[in-house]
Amino acid sequence: MLSISPLIVALVVASTPLQGAQAWTTFSVPHAPGADDVPALMAALQGNSSYTSDASIVFAPNTTYNVWSPLTFPILTNVEVRIEGNLSYPQNITLVQEGVASSNYSGAWIAFAGGNNVTLSGTEDPEWGWMDGYGQQWWDDMQQTNRPQGWKFGNITDGVITNLKVYKPPAWNFLTSGSTNVHIYNNTIIARSDNASSFPFNTYVSLQSYRQFTSYRLSSSPKTLYYSDGWNAGGTNLLFEHNYVVNGDDCLTVGSGAKNVTWRNSYCEGGHGLSIGSLGKGGSVAMVQDILFENTIMNTTLYGARYKSWTGGNGAAINVTWRNIMFMDVMFPIYVTQNYWDQGVGGKPNSSSTNETHIENFLFENFVGTIQNTPGYKEGSCISDPCWYYVANATGNEVIILDLYPDTALNVVAKNLYAQTLTGAPVAAMCNSSTTSNDVGFECWDGTYIPDAIGM
Repeated sequence: MLSISPLIVALVVASTPLQGAQAWTTFSVPHAPGADDVPALMAALQGNSSYTSDASIVFAPNTTYNVWSPLTFPILTNVEVRIEGNLSYPQNITLVQEGVASSNYSGAWIAFAGGNNVTLSGTEDPEWGWMDGYGQQWWDDMQQTNRPQGWKFGNITDGVITNLKVYKPPAWNFLTSGSTNVHIYNNTIIARSDNASSFPFNTYVSLQSYRQFTSYRLSSSPKTLYYSDGWNAGGTNLLFEHNYVVNGDDCLTVGSGAKNVTWRNSYCEGGHGLSIGSLGKGGSVAMVQDILFENTIMNTTLYGARYKSWTGGNGAAINVTWRNIMFMDVMFPIYVTQNYWDQGVGGKPNSSSTNETHIENFLFENFVGTIQNTPGYKEGSCISDPCWYYVANATGNEVIILDLYPDTALNVVAKNLYAQTLTGAPVAAMCNSSTTSNDVGFECWDGTYIPDAIGM
């Protein structure tokens, strides 16, 4: 059902800088203690073309660089950017906000204008290769004005992002819009607060249950998570693997225009799941095609697998598979809605539109885990009554919810779902048979989850 391009197989080879092909230049980024290191780097890149082609741009080991203003790399060809030291945002919130509002802000605090055969790498040393966002102060102040997108690896053909580590980002993390043939692996994002009362979007989690699956070690005490997407996948032929994300929003979100995206062998904690969308806002035409999520642990996330498209949207999401998902204390293991709206700003809008973003060939296969249905439990991003994620008539025991729009969903199937609730209540499902066009793999009703021959 899923068509994955052969180009993914060749990503590692295709995106490795060819240092032996011709003269190679290595540029060590200068550092001035107590000063912004961006102006000197930008001047060097703009003044010497040998640094933007067949070159290594190196942030030196054992050095913490001050990235105190937005940094945009020009178009690069056959270049590796190696972060062997650490990078630091300004600790002054106002300075960051001024940078985001400035004319030289190109959509992210660190952005790539484009290029071919570009590698962005950190280091395997656990002490280095970090970007410190000083997000704690943003969260404590509940500050949401002019928050920065962290990284934009955009319009790159044949690229690699590896061994980067992000600590307490103020907001969103990585964006890959417009890129093609990119391998993203062995990266770490930690958006965990030290203050349970900071920023309203928060979740209490523990790493204890993950220790058997990873050699990475962090404190196992419950902490607050911050509302920030881990990865935003836009582009074609993207392979994400062996990534570790602790955050308060989507672990990975796949947006309109994405095609042939694979996410596998990774870990997500405390966020809002492996998501498609949202698509079709304001009646816009969206297209997502050939997406695979597999072999992932979802620990205390709000959602496991999630699809969302706006009421009245257009376009389609075709050939999407979630499989081999282990979920631990997740409220909504599988949630699909074609009737999405911003619940944080009011009730469901009245719409006379007969349009809807179509979905076709959706498969949910081999899900196993526990449903968080503890009475009175609220996921940390809940700051209203009812919560923004409230689903009318849901019992909290559902392993799968299909909120579909009539005549717009084709071949949506769930197979091999094995779940239990924390309270021991029977596992349930929500589904309206008048909105489905095929056997979905279980009794399509609002009641006990009963798999059929297709779903077993």
